[in-house]
Amino acid sequence: MALLRSVKAVVFDMDGLLVDTETVVFRAMQRAANAIGTEMPFETFKRMVGLQHAASDLILVDHFGDGFDLDAWSAVVSAHFREELAAGIALKAGAVEILDVLDGLGLPRAIATSSSLESVQASLGPHSLVDRFDALITRDVQTRGKPHPEPFLKAAEALGVDPADCLALEDSHNGVRAAAAAGMMTVMVPDMLDPTEEMETLCVRIARDLHEVLGWLA
Repeated sequence: MALLRSVKAVVFDMDGLLVDTETVVFRAMQRAANAIGTEMPFETFKRMVGLQHAASDLILVDHFGDGFDLDAWSAVVSAHFREELAAGIALKAGAVEILDVLDGLGLPRAIATSSSLESVQASLGPHSLVDRFDALITRDVQTRGKPHPEPFLKAAEALGVDPADCLALEDSHNGVRAAAAAGMMTVMVPDMLDPTEEMETLCVRIARDLHEVLGWLA
């Protein structure tokens, strides 16, 4: 068996797993940094992947220094991101196919994301995917975000399934930490971050892409 137990529900991250938003956000941050005569190193960005804005802001201040205008930065980054969003952001390979398989198996599914409900609707809405999830656990309903397990525990509760019987799919290190802490069977599907020894320990499997996960469900 590819996984530890039979899967009774699946909990998805969104950014970098279902939609190719992480690369877009990084480009937006690079453009914003260049506009103020500085740089956004990839190493700094990697520390922010999977975190809510408040935690990411602390990393930005650590990088750019005290007195950094977070509000102005956020406004510029958001403007650049909206430009690309309007042009259309691609789904990750296998996103639609895995939902089709879950439909056939009759398995419930949820999203547990550090993004807002508005972002979920903007990213998945154009692809008609929002209504294909039974629960949306966005940052709007979270008290503590990833790497805390709360988003995944809330997802399991919303689906009415024991966390131990849930498969969690994540691309970020912080997301993997959160899902594993919730007690879920956790699979990392790397996007911008490579799996580390810690990720190998926390995950039941590391997948090349969502198509590989399909083979473990069908």
